[in-house]
This record gives sequence, C-alpha cells and structure tokens, in this order.
Amino acid sequence: MAIGAWTLFRMKLGTVIGRVTLSKTAPALIGARWLIVSPFTREQYRHGVLGPRELGQEPSLVVYDNLGGAVGQTIGYVEGREAASPFDDPTPIDAINAALVDEIFYSPLNAATPGKSGGLK
Repeated sequence: MAIGAWTLFRMKLGTVIGRVTLSKTAPALIGARWLIVSPFTREQYRHGVLGPRELGQEPSLVVYDNLGGAVGQTIGYVEGREAASPFDDPTPIDAINAALVDEIFYSPLNAATPGKSGGLK
C-alpha cells in the first residue's frame, strides 16, 4: 500500500513509552517489532513534540512497528482494519505505526467563528 493511502485513514498521535518482546507469535509476525504507545491528550497537542511526556487517561496500546520508532518518540498510528492493510495475508494486527513525527503545529479553530467549534474533537 502506498504511503499516500494513509491519508484516507484516521491517524492518531501517541508517545512511545516502551517495547514488547513476544515469546510466541503468529508465523506472519516473526521478527516483528512492537511498541507500547500512550495516546496523545488534548493538552499534549498544545505543547507539541517538545512538551512534557505524561501518560494520558486513555489506556496504552501495543502497536506494530516497521518504521523504527524509539522510546520517547512521537508516532502516528492507525487502528482497526486499516492496520492490517499493508500485509498480503490476513494478519492479526490492531494498530500499526504509520509515521514518525518530528514537529506538531497545533492551531485550534476559533471558538468565536459561527458554525465552528474550537480545539480538537
């Protein structure tokens, strides 16, 4: 799947807080890298990549990584059926690392604009 196709899916941001090592795995995933990711909160968007690294209220999740994400790094990930799309055969994956994030430019919508809501939904 082409990298441009990722724009069709809803990507979320999160901070890598650890790695996972499996003792047993599905044959299609032998040698795969796994990351533990804490999803971004609204407050983290305001601070960007250089802001404080805090765990959000959302539960952490395990993400398949083929891009080389490291602990402490911000990544973009895709969940659900789209996460298994890059694989030829059916693969048991719920989330995949789709981007390594260098910078975040956060510009919430103006709450005073008619018909628009401020911030992120």
